[in-house]
Amino acid sequence: MRAFIHAFAGEPWNEECRTAKNGFSQLGIECILFSSNEELDQRKPEDVVVGGMLIGKNDNYMRLFVVMGGLVIICGICALFFVKDAPGLKPNKRGGFWRQLFSAFNYHELAKNKELIWVFLVLTVYFIAFNVYYPHVGNYMIYYLGFSPDNIGLIQGIALILGMLSVIPASRMLNQNRFVLAASVAIVLSVVGVGILGIFGRPGNVDPSTILNWNLLIGMFFFGCGYIMFMQVTSVWMKQLFPEEAKGQFEGFRIIFFVLIPWVVSPLIANPIIKRNGQITDANGMTAFLPTHVLFLISTALIVLTFVPLIFAARERKAGK
Repeated sequence: MRAFIHAFAGEPWNEECRTAKNGFSQLGIECILFSSNEELDQRKPEDVVVGGMLIGKNDNYMRLFVVMGGLVIICGICALFFVKDAPGLKPNKRGGFWRQLFSAFNYHELAKNKELIWVFLVLTVYFIAFNVYYPHVGNYMIYYLGFSPDNIGLIQGIALILGMLSVIPASRMLNQNRFVLAASVAIVLSVVGVGILGIFGRPGNVDPSTILNWNLLIGMFFFGCGYIMFMQVTSVWMKQLFPEEAKGQFEGFRIIFFVLIPWVVSPLIANPIIKRNGQITDANGMTAFLPTHVLFLISTALIVLTFVPLIFAARERKAGK
């Protein structure tokens, strides 16, 4: 992978350029100086567009982990100094340290809010389906469809960035408190997107040499719209239902339904599907398993199940009005 650094004519490798070069070199990235757009235009497109392509064609996953991990650490340090609590926020202390600690596991308060429980379950079912297929998208596109890591970064990046447009109609529905409708639209979009990948995302239907595979781009776009919209809707919906005096505790409950349960259940579903439908023999004669389009077809059906808790959430919401 190469990084291009612009310098003014007659000032090659000035102090700023040298600093940038040294930083990239430590990450194993070759730096090339250019002083005009004409010079840059002569380079390969895959060298210029970086984005999610830190892995590169040499499969340098360590570079990806180091850069992304470093960015997270930097963001965390910056947050310590620049993110401030709301001026009106006051501590809510009930008893001593140990009582406050174990109050996080007091499910009696949660049981009082039935609508919130069903919204949590909507989140759980959706992300069980999500974690069945999404962690395997990279292997699916690289080893099953034949794309290079940098190309799948472009395909996913373009589709998901365009998918952010879904926040516009979602915001309008949220402003009208139409949470059930917005969640339903998000689920339908996700079903369409993942379904397109399952039906049309097969080796015979794609060209790994280009990112212009419209079946994948359209499927990723619909999935991106649905996923981003779903996250937006459920986040606002849940936080409206959190008790003012126990928002932190209820964020902990959210993590149980959003992260813990899906990450325990999803592999139990995905692994047997992959082993049953994706068994291959590699170049060394060893048995390996790949995620195939079947994983996305089954995930589509699982996403549809999100409507079950959503129906009960809608009933509780209607009863509470």
